[in-house]
Amino acid sequence: MPDAAKLIAGILIGILGLIVSFQVMPLFPESTAFGNFAWYNAVIGVMTGWVVMGKRAGRGITAAINNGFSGAFMLVLWGLFIHSCYQMFDRAMDNWYNGAFVALAAIFQFMAEYALMLIDPLVIFTLVGGGVIAGLATEFAWRTWR
Repeated sequence: MPDAAKLIAGILIGILGLIVSFQVMPLFPESTAFGNFAWYNAVIGVMTGWVVMGKRAGRGITAAINNGFSGAFMLVLWGLFIHSCYQMFDRAMDNWYNGAFVALAAIFQFMAEYALMLIDPLVIFTLVGGGVIAGLATEFAWRTWR
């Protein structure tokens, strides 16, 4: 059921995904073609905020901060997984892998490689700060517009 908390959580985590995407782009090699990378992460953020954070609103301030942390963490986790699956699928279409299990293992290898690129103080600070703000705003929206 749509409500204000889900809407606010979706919008704010989507914006967080967009901001972090633009911060992450310079960390990749120069030859990387991003395409709509930032906008895909924004959509992942909207979905994550709506599904993960929106339904857990209304449990207090401490839970709101934890809700923001988990929303930002799930944004990163789903973003890593989806982009790694895309990378694996792209390589699988060029016959890089000998079997299905090798291709599935490549997803987790790509996730680990991309996660190491995310270890940057600015990116981590943005995720933590944005998650806390999104969690508190979601809690405020739940209390204000029930």
